[in-house]
Amino acid sequence: MTSYRNLEEYNIEITNEVKDHFSKIVDDIGEDITREGLIKTPERAAKAMLFLTQGYKQDAEEILRGAMFEESYDDMVIIKDIELYSLCEHHMLPFFGKAHVAYIPNGHIVGLSKIPRVVDVFARRLQVQERLTHNILECINNTLKPKGVAVVIEASHMCMMMRGVQKQNSVTTTSGFRGQFEKIETRNEFLKLISADLS
Repeated sequence: MTSYRNLEEYNIEITNEVKDHFSKIVDDIGEDITREGLIKTPERAAKAMLFLTQGYKQDAEEILRGAMFEESYDDMVIIKDIELYSLCEHHMLPFFGKAHVAYIPNGHIVGLSKIPRVVDVFARRLQVQERLTHNILECINNTLKPKGVAVVIEASHMCMMMRGVQKQNSVTTTSGFRGQFEKIETRNEFLKLISADLS
């Protein structure tokens, strides 16, 4: 496993294999793969797919462990409105939205940028929103061992917007809570804070 980084270099052998699959797909749907606008499309699509699924090659727990610091702070830490982009594993169409993550430290805090990176690691895989929420929650809970963790994700799914029921304005919300966030008063404080406009 490698730590977090943007995937800018591509394994040539894997890229060419994925490129060949996209070439066949374009041909199978009835397009002319030799048409000027499509000549480089299979390669671009292959690189895009490898980028969008780079989370399989990253270790989210390693990211957190690399920026953990001893600290006596034991109140709620919230990182809200974290943009996320993922691919639905059922149709391989995008879903996108925001994640809101909170934890209550238990002797350790973590560098703030690491939480969005953890979100990206799990989002950059074929996913369902429910599992994505659980992945983020359990990673933070197992690695930081805080007094509590909370995760809420709000997302729009292109598989619902472009096909199927074709509902354009629906938003799916999933949530998970561990430790002190299982107490209703702590959970309500978190939910109030992520919905508040503090600017």
